[in-house]
Parts: sequence; C-alpha cells; structure tokens
Amino acid sequence: MTDSRSASAPLSATPADRPVYVIGAGPGGLAAAYALRARGIRAVVLEKADGVGASWRGHYDRLRLHTTRRLSALPGLKIPRRFGRWVARDDVVRYLEKYAERHELEIVTGVEVFRIERAADGWLLHASGGRELTGSAVVVATGYNHTPSLPDWPGRDEYTGELLHAGRYRNAQPYAGRDVLVVGIGNTGAEIAVDLVEGGAARVRLAVRTAPHILRRSTLGWAAQYTGVLVRRLPVGLVDRLAGPFAKATMPDLTAHGLPRPDTGLYSRVRQGAIPVQDVGLIDAVRTGKVEIVAAVESFEDGKVALADGSRIEPDAVIAATGYARALEGLVGHLDVLDGRGRPVVHGGRTPAQAPGLYFTGFTNPISGMFREMALDAGKIAKATARRLR
Repeated sequence: MTDSRSASAPLSATPADRPVYVIGAGPGGLAAAYALRARGIRAVVLEKADGVGASWRGHYDRLRLHTTRRLSALPGLKIPRRFGRWVARDDVVRYLEKYAERHELEIVTGVEVFRIERAADGWLLHASGGRELTGSAVVVATGYNHTPSLPDWPGRDEYTGELLHAGRYRNAQPYAGRDVLVVGIGNTGAEIAVDLVEGGAARVRLAVRTAPHILRRSTLGWAAQYTGVLVRRLPVGLVDRLAGPFAKATMPDLTAHGLPRPDTGLYSRVRQGAIPVQDVGLIDAVRTGKVEIVAAVESFEDGKVALADGSRIEPDAVIAATGYARALEGLVGHLDVLDGRGRPVVHGGRTPAQAPGLYFTGFTNPISGMFREMALDAGKIAKATARRLR
C-alpha cells in the first residue's frame, strides 16, 4: 500500500540509506518512482501537499486531458476504459491515487523541499521542519504549473474590481449574469471562456495579444495528439509547411471576429513554448459572438481595464489565464542548471554536466502530450540512475 506517513515521521538520511528522492507526487514524480522501483532502486517521493496529484485537484471543474486515455497512461497501469477517451480532472486524480497504491510507492506527504545542494557522494536536500536528507540522486518533478504568474500590469495593485488568476477559478456559477473578461488565449483561457458562456455569464470577452494556432481536438476520430506524436522528430520547417494547409482545410477563418490566422508556423511556436489551443467550443462561441475577442490588457486605470487598442472597459470580473512559473530558482538556481527563462537545461535521462544525478521531468509541454513524455522520461531516468549506481 502507499506510504502515507505524515510530515513528522522520521526520514532516514544516514550514509547507509541514500534513496533516490523524487520531489513531487504528480504524474511525473509517480512515474519516475515506479520506474526506479522496477529496477530495484529505492525511491522516496516527497510531496508538500497532503496527497498525490495536488495540482490536478486544484484545476477548474470541467478540465479534461487534451490527450487520449490510451496515450496518457503512466508505465505499469492503464487508465480505466470507463474514464472515456478524454479523461476528466477527478478521474485523473483517481487514477493517480490508484497508481500510487497499486505500485506501493513510498510517498511522504507534508514535506516541502526548499533547496538542493551537492553532497560528498550524492545530494543534500533542505526540507521543511529543519530536515536535511541525503540521497544518491534526485528527480525534480515539481510540475509545469507550479506558481501562478500574474503580470505586473500598471495600476494592478490599486484596482478595486475583482481580479483573480485562473488557478483560482473553479466553475462559472459565481459569474452567472455578470460581465467577465478573460485574459490570455492559451488552452486554459479558451476553455474558461467557453465555460463562462455555458454557465450563464451575461458577457464574456477574451483579451488576446497574439492569435494562437487552434486545432480540433479530434478530426473524424483522429486525435490531434496522434499527429503530434508522428511529427515530434521532424524538422520544424517541414512541420510548419505541412500544418498550414491542414489548418486552412479544417479550421474556419476567424479573422473577421478578431482572431486572424497566425503568421508564424505551428511547430515554430511550439518550440518557443506556445502550445496550440485545442478547440473545446471556442470556435463556435467566437463565431456566434458569445465570446468577444478584444485587444490585450495594458493597464488598470480608475477602476477600468485599459486595452492595447486604446479602449477602456469595465467588466465585473477579470480572470487572468496568464500561465504559471516553474519556480525552480530557489530550489536549484544556484546550481547553474536553468536557462534564461527558468527552465531546466536538460530533462529526462540526461543530467547537467555539473550536476550528475540531478534529473528533471515534467517541465516541457510537447505536442505529443505531457503525460506521454513523462512516462517515457521515467524509464530513461531509471535506466540512467541504475547505470550510475552500478
């Protein structure tokens, strides 16, 4: 059964007992722990929350995986067929709980790791409660959506209207009959806008700075993820050239509604960190005027929202779907293992040259599917760790 020891439980850090510590009990951390155990390596998962899948538990109610059930399973356990093709948030959490239980993963909850340092023959972790834990290797799996990122818009702190990050949005019920501005047209912003429309908001506007690529989640039964897997290793320019005609053939032109077709290639955008928006109702909502596209937010002035086109609007609520920060600087920033945007310079089975035995998983968002890539990373991390320990 899953180890459910509390934060006060003793954790061994003696030279005779140096497990591999996995930081984070989300899908990436659980998959890595399973793969390590499958190779006979003790893996201890440290989770600051009180259960697995904490990030998933906090997402909005209608969220579903945008990747298929079959290509989202972690190693060693299929996702139940009854969960459907597009697995709902609560079912993802159920699956992660079952995964930890089925594989008898050693998970210690209520322990937050603040800093990782090199030790004489491994790694030293500084954790809550004054703990100092020594491991033979460390897998950082704290998550792509770690810390809500809210732009420092001029006048934001003085704004007296309702402003919240999308991470605090749960459902449309509090916004029924109200005028709502959603800021940001990634997958989260697009889906929240549709949720608000379906939940009875009186008016929904979506502030867009750069028009995204929009894809059907599935076309004639063929999931967009399948294409993502097939083109994952192809040259960026080639994929861009193939994607253009396909988009024109399958997607309506929304230019008249404020969403022109992007002037840069789909895969070029992906390599820059901009994942295509998968349509879960946005196209129809925009075409019918239920979601209005407006210019990007520039500032907050006198209780109003100033937009990039010079207009000013006064919504009842502003929901900022402006993304998350990886927030790795305090944990590993001193080790020179992050790039200029705060992302790990390597992931999966590779470790930085100056930090052997330090692995990262779950910090990329590929078009082939994050769950799928974390599952692949887990095997690579376990194989590399076993080779090092030998």
